[in-house]
Amino acid sequence: MALGTATVFCELRFDAGRICLDLLATTHPEERLDSVEVLRAWITASGLVPAGTALAHTDASWLVGFRELRGRIGQLVPGGLPPESHPYDLALARVNQLARAAPPAPCAVRGEDGTLVRGLAGPPDCGALLGAIARDAVELLTDPVARAGLRQCAGDNCPIVYLDTSRGRRRRWCSSEVCGNRERVARHRRRAALARA
Repeated sequence: MALGTATVFCELRFDAGRICLDLLATTHPEERLDSVEVLRAWITASGLVPAGTALAHTDASWLVGFRELRGRIGQLVPGGLPPESHPYDLALARVNQLARAAPPAPCAVRGEDGTLVRGLAGPPDCGALLGAIARDAVELLTDPVARAGLRQCAGDNCPIVYLDTSRGRRRRWCSSEVCGNRERVARHRRRAALARA
């Protein structure tokens, strides 16, 4: 069953702090990148391409590429593979290989009101978009300050890794509205149950 764009967008989250981490979040609580339509919505909502960019040429092979990159990045962040392992080295080599692709070429075009807005010189290809995400992962993993801010969500059964840029680095959840709210509700229920006992 095809999902409407509004429904698709509501299911996608962009609160991990980096595009490569937002891609990782598409596995929780279930596979989000389950159709080409959803992948198109994710590509646009993530800011990889300007709104309105034609993505009709996106096909199932793109799903394979995005999921593969997502898996490789997942092996490199905290909670993934041990950095001294051979599979870690293989994942790193693949991310580095994908990062070599040139990003989609931006251009300035006139918007409906005549102001200049960002557009693309042509339809983006899969390799260029994967390259942009892979470069984001390389930048994140090689920046000691950013790498030190990587956290895994403290929510029950939430595997999402996010970049903690909060003041004092005290953020506990991938999203205060999602996992944080669940934790507050659970805490309230525990207190209420204790009070009744």
